Amino acid sequence: MGAAMINVFVTGAGAPGGPGIIKALALEPTYHIITGDTDPLAAGRFLGHPFHRLPKATDEDYIPFMLDLCRREKIRVLFPLVTMELFKYARHLAEFRSAGTEVIVSEQVYLDISNNKRKLLEHLRDHQVPIPEFHVVRHATELTDACRALGYPTRNVVMKPSVSNGSRGVRIISESRNDFDLLFNEKPGSLYASLDSLNGMLQGREIPELLITEYLPGEEFTIDTIVSKGEARLIIPRRRTRMIGGISVRGEFVQHQDIIEYSRQVISTMTLDGPIGLQVKADHEGRFRILEINPRIQGTSVAALGTGVNLPVLAVKNALGSFRAEDISIKWDVGFVRYYTELYYDIDI
Repeated sequence: MGAAMINVFVTGAGAPGGPGIIKALALEPTYHIITGDTDPLAAGRFLGHPFHRLPKATDEDYIPFMLDLCRREKIRVLFPLVTMELFKYARHLAEFRSAGTEVIVSEQVYLDISNNKRKLLEHLRDHQVPIPEFHVVRHATELTDACRALGYPTRNVVMKPSVSNGSRGVRIISESRNDFDLLFNEKPGSLYASLDSLNGMLQGREIPELLITEYLPGEEFTIDTIVSKGEARLIIPRRRTRMIGGISVRGEFVQHQDIIEYSRQVISTMTLDGPIGLQVKADHEGRFRILEINPRIQGTSVAALGTGVNLPVLAVKNALGSFRAEDISIKWDVGFVRYYTELYYDIDI
């Protein structure tokens, strides 16, 4: 007699990493995959699994809609891929569990810390975890002083909003890059900016809270983890060797012990749960420092299939209490490239 099927619902089927995550989950024969998105033409809809169109996470009826859906579809594990959704699920975990559904999400307090770069750096500093040097800017008039306090113009610095996604608002402030150079020698979308141009843009405007941090010039790694109630059960670093629009399209899985131990130290300060992503970069002395935490599965995590690790499946097992780290064998020193592909549908759908 075969094993009972487990219904797994994946939101954000049209997210950049959504189709890959859905395909990875479908490799587990005991999982029945159901997908959903606010977009009726979300790419993940066309992978052969049942699909539901969802309201926006900001809608008042979002949680009642999802609770009803989980009851009707007998969803055992709800796997949200969209950051905005996480906060609502964290506030309603007890209701979903009463409906028989486990949600892959961390506690609200640690979502708040992880999703705010200023709160994260302050939290880690308070727990004696090494971090990049930083200053907080809340008014445009403070920008120049914050940059100079970090060694500008002799050293580059980085500007980023405390709360943002997908590299929005991130700039490397450099004296060596003027506006003419950026216009004619950099591709559109370059992260570099001059301090003069930023001051001209921001002065007289209300701005979001910004972090001005030291520039970390070394290698950048993304780390995929499986965390169970604050304990890192699995840590897989991958070197980012090429990115387009902030998304990794080429990389290498490396058993870098310094990064593994640093990641474990960061994670130990919070009771996170589920698949958690970290990004780190090396400073001028080669020491790795945190850039950010993503309190959800990362789209490129499916590349770990090349190491023999199916992170989406392990995330579901972790939610069900059946994850066993001792069963995992990682094939290190594997590189990967990512590419676009196409799915087709009838236009009268």
